[in-house]
Amino acid sequence: MNWKKPILTDSGGYQVFSLAANRKINEEGVTFQSHIDGSRHIFTPENVMDIQRIIGADIIMAFDECPPWPSDHFYTRTSMELTHQWLDRCIQRFTETESNYGHTQNLFPIVQGGTFADLRKQSCEYTSSKSAAGNAIGGLSVGEPEQMMYEFTELCCDNLPLDKPRYLMGVGTPWNILECVALGIDMFDCVMPTRNGRNAMLFTSKGVINIDNKKWEKDFSPIDDGIDCMFSHYYSKAYLRHLIKSKEILGLTIASVHNLAFYIWLVTQARQHIITGDFATWKNEMVKVLKQRL
Repeated sequence: MNWKKPILTDSGGYQVFSLAANRKINEEGVTFQSHIDGSRHIFTPENVMDIQRIIGADIIMAFDECPPWPSDHFYTRTSMELTHQWLDRCIQRFTETESNYGHTQNLFPIVQGGTFADLRKQSCEYTSSKSAAGNAIGGLSVGEPEQMMYEFTELCCDNLPLDKPRYLMGVGTPWNILECVALGIDMFDCVMPTRNGRNAMLFTSKGVINIDNKKWEKDFSPIDDGIDCMFSHYYSKAYLRHLIKSKEILGLTIASVHNLAFYIWLVTQARQHIITGDFATWKNEMVKVLKQRL
């Protein structure tokens, strides 16, 4: 890829959730059936570690099961215990193998436990005991109400080491990110900037834009002059709308790059306000702005 910056790879655990119709789980691992040709592919904690080593990731995720929401306590506990068993196997394989390409590779465990406080605390305790370089929180933002996501994010942050990065997987909207930073999260990943961009939704420093709407047809102002991005400054809303309506691939590219630039701008601003000590005040005002539909 010729990418000279950090790389984080996931283990396939989320696909255990999202491809539930095409997989079978047992203690050994997960067998997926291809939707393309019907071929079967087995993921185990061991080969998932090997694959991520070969890719060259700086941060490698443990193999886990992400239970659907809602799930009952028995299923969620059984799933969590399987995730913990797989974590032990991931750690063993990881310690038996060497980092590739001359740089250190780090394994992050994943906290599970659904929306049950006792299970989340138990999973936090188990993953923390492994003394990994950082810890991830999985199984949230899978359909539960937003406030419930915040509640269990806070619970996990309260039960994970303060001196290790805390990574909330699969989150989220710009306001989700700011709220979860306030709760103690350090890292995020989400398809939203690019997926929403491809579907004509732009996140901007003044609120959310559906560039498909006719109101932007003759708006020749920049996409967003509030952030530092050539795409956002150079192209007008009217031109981007024209590209999207014409189904030009350039429109999807501009929208995706803009949204990624906006997310980078947002977390850079968050960092600056944390350093200056006024993050909470800034965050409360910014969340209101970001949620506006323009």
